[in-house]
Amino acid sequence: MSNDIFVFSVPVFLRGHAILADLLRKAETHAAERKIAPSVLLTARLFPDMFPLTGQVQSACDTAKRATARLVGAEPPRFEDNEATFDELHDRIRRTSAYVESHAADGLPGDEDRKIEMKMGSIVISLTPREYLTRFALPNFYFHITTAYDILRHNGVVLGKRDYLGNMSSA
Repeated sequence: MSNDIFVFSVPVFLRGHAILADLLRKAETHAAERKIAPSVLLTARLFPDMFPLTGQVQSACDTAKRATARLVGAEPPRFEDNEATFDELHDRIRRTSAYVESHAADGLPGDEDRKIEMKMGSIVISLTPREYLTRFALPNFYFHITTAYDILRHNGVVLGKRDYLGNMSSA
């Protein structure tokens, strides 16, 4: 019997990170070809109250590592939010992916009676692992990848839907 919590978390996060890394590589190429300072793209945002590109990548990584940690009942590793280059963002994606990938299917309990508690503002939300994954972790993860894509697209990086979807025939 497959472990749905694993199937819909670890491989999904790893695939999302691979797609995010590809988007960043295309952004690097775009900046180099057009002689745009990388910092222009790295600090770009869609609206003043939203995270810039660096913050979107950090948040996508944080969502994946925190979700994985919560699902296995562990503390996630802490990363400083100090990335200021494409290379540093790629390194963050690699470190996060290594952490996520270190958790095998049998390490993610499918116990539906267990509760994951999250503080949101002044309230504490209590969810089963399945609820946590489907109501918070996955939507939040995709929100930050989508927003990173949108920032790059808005700034002229030639991207299409296939870039966002990634290679459909690979994991």
